[in-house]
Amino acid sequence: MAPGKQRKRQFEASDSSPLGSAVLQRDEDIIEMVRGALDRRDVLLAFQPIVRATDHRKAAFYEGLIRVLDDTGRVIPAREFISACETHEIGRIIDCLALEMGLTALHQAPSLRLAINMSARSIGYPRWMQTLERGLAMEPTLAERLIIEITEASAMVMPDITSVFMLDLQTRGVAFALDDFGAGYTAFRYFKDFFFDILKIDGQFVRGVSRDPDNRMLVEAMVSIARHFDMFTVAEFVENAEDAAVLSEIGVDCLQGYHFGAPTTSPGWREFPQGMRRAG
Repeated sequence: MAPGKQRKRQFEASDSSPLGSAVLQRDEDIIEMVRGALDRRDVLLAFQPIVRATDHRKAAFYEGLIRVLDDTGRVIPAREFISACETHEIGRIIDCLALEMGLTALHQAPSLRLAINMSARSIGYPRWMQTLERGLAMEPTLAERLIIEITEASAMVMPDITSVFMLDLQTRGVAFALDDFGAGYTAFRYFKDFFFDILKIDGQFVRGVSRDPDNRMLVEAMVSIARHFDMFTVAEFVENAEDAAVLSEIGVDCLQGYHFGAPTTSPGWREFPQGMRRAG
C-alpha cells in the first residue's frame, strides 16, 4: 500500500476510534446545550475589571464575557463551550449576542469602556455587522468606548480580511485588542499588517511570572514588541500580588485577573437588565 493511502487509512481509523467518537459526541452535546440556552434566551454577560498597573483602585475598562445557562440554571463560562461552537453558525450567533449585550451596556452606562470578544469568522456574518451598526447609532461616543477582542488564532485564519475590517472600524473610533497573544503559533510578520491597539498577553506566561525567569523574559519580549508597534499591553490571569508587582515592574500597562476581580453578572458600576434571559 502506498504511504499516502496508509496514512489516510490511519487517520480515518483514528477519527472513528472510541476516543474520536467520544470527542465528537461531547462537542455535539455542548452545541446542543448552547442551542437550548439560546432558544430559552438564557444568555448573559459577566464583566471583569481590567486595572492600570500603576493604580489598582479603579478599572480602566471591563471585558464582557458571555455566559449561557444550562437547563438546570447553572452558569456555563465561555471556555467550556466556545471551542466546540467556533466553526459552527451557532458561534456566529453567540458573537452577535455578546455584541448586542455589550452595546446595550455601553448605551446604558455612559462612562463605561468595554471589550467584547468576537471570532474573525464572524466578520462576514451579516447579522453581526447589522448589530454593530444599530448599536453605534445609539450614541455618538459609543464607538470610542467599544473594544473588540479577536484571538490570535482567529485573526490568523483570515489575515487579509481581518486587517481591512479593523482599519474600517478604527476610522470610526473602535479599538481592537489581540487576545491570547502567545497562545498559538505567533506569526510576527502580521504585526506589520494588523494595527491592533491592545495586546493581551496569554495567561500561561503570566501565572507565576514572579517565580519563573523564563516567563519573565517572554513577557518582557512581548512588552517590547507591543511598544514598538504602539500597542497598549494587558496581562491576563493575574492571580496574586507578587505577579502583579513583577508585571508592573516589567512595564505592562494593565492587569486582568482574579486578584483584581472575578467576572460578575452584577457589576458595581451600574445595575441594568442583563442579557436575554427570560423574566422569572
